Amino acid sequence: MQFVDSSGHQLAVNYTPGVGSTGVLFCGGFKSNQQGQKALALDSFCTREQIPFIRFDYSGHGSSQGEFIEGSIDSWLQDTLHVIDSFKETEKWIVVGSSMGAWIAVLAATARQQRVAALITIAAAPDFTERLMTQRFSATQLATLEREGQLLLPSEYDDGSPYPITSKLLEESRQHCVLQKPVHLDVPVRLLHGTDDTDVPYQLSVELMQAITSADCQLTLIKNGDHRLSEPAQLALLEQTIRQLHQHC
Repeated sequence: MQFVDSSGHQLAVNYTPGVGSTGVLFCGGFKSNQQGQKALALDSFCTREQIPFIRFDYSGHGSSQGEFIEGSIDSWLQDTLHVIDSFKETEKWIVVGSSMGAWIAVLAATARQQRVAALITIAAAPDFTERLMTQRFSATQLATLEREGQLLLPSEYDDGSPYPITSKLLEESRQHCVLQKPVHLDVPVRLLHGTDDTDVPYQLSVELMQAITSADCQLTLIKNGDHRLSEPAQLALLEQTIRQLHQHC
């Protein structure tokens, strides 16, 4: 593990060199870290295939510096762009994003189009701060946000501790919403989503596919798949998707 400075925060980054000029960069989900099952599975896969690979923690996540409650889509996007900019030895990246990381991956791909060879999303959650939070909050929850500046939401992930949702997260993330306008990308895009995802409905991936301008854009729905998509067959599908894209980069 190495540490890369981003806006005064030290980001924890694992970079595994490989063969060739195209690598894989993994963007994790909301409050997740680079020790998750998909991140480690992709690390092992890329090591076997001799593909350069990066997994990292956003500020306020995992082993990186910073406070989670100070973050937003904007700050975590800047972290991602800084990681891309810091590793020039790999010319281009297949950017893989999971859940919130898919939203960040889309934004990073549009901001660094010369460095991105392809995009893969897993259970994509674009605009989730608006579509799955703000628009669904009750009057009581909105009043709590207004009064206290944050709201605690229950979570089934990590250690089960509630997630603090701050006004800063909601307000700063709003400027990066992507579903109401074209997403200008001209690279291969593959979207994977489970039909039984109870956290992020697969319809968000349908909307994302429709927004992306790339002519080579495919959505795969995994029957009975949940939000994690971490079962062996689902991970094998992800690896196959990467292998196919990498062969044509």
